[in-house]
Amino acid sequence: MLKGKMGKSLKCEVCHEAATVHLTQIIDNHIQKVDLCEKCAKEKGVTDPSGFSLADLLAKPHIFTEASHQKLVCDRCGFSPSDFKRLGHLGCPDCYGNFREIIDPILSNMHMGTEHRGKVPSRAIQQVSLRERMDGMKQNLEQAIEAERYEDAARYRDEIKQLGEDTKTKSDN
Repeated sequence: MLKGKMGKSLKCEVCHEAATVHLTQIIDNHIQKVDLCEKCAKEKGVTDPSGFSLADLLAKPHIFTEASHQKLVCDRCGFSPSDFKRLGHLGCPDCYGNFREIIDPILSNMHMGTEHRGKVPSRAIQQVSLRERMDGMKQNLEQAIEAERYEDAARYRDEIKQLGEDTKTKSDN
């Protein structure tokens, strides 16, 4: 029998009997462990790979059994919460909206949020920032010329030229 820290036997997280089934999942470099007895493992479907969903086990236990969820069906593909539980994936992109109240708690347990933020390469952010800075300087240059502040205009012209050279040098590297 496996022993936990300090030599104690591991207990089932459901019924607190001796655990004989041990599941480990790594998400974002964080380890999640679930220890179950044989009986609870069978009830949760852990012994049947086709019916087991670790996401379901880590979510709140009642999440798929509520009567309101059993009547839900995706308008587009016909998937139901039981299909999601059994297969471990959704049928189509519309399922995310149709099953949001079921999926959000699961995603919250597994990830830092429930909304996909996407990624923008840092180089792209720098280019946008330089472009905005250049546009601002050009606007200042035009205003200085209109107001006949030629010394300011010359300074803006020189800054624009220098920024353009710096940008070209960075893009060449």
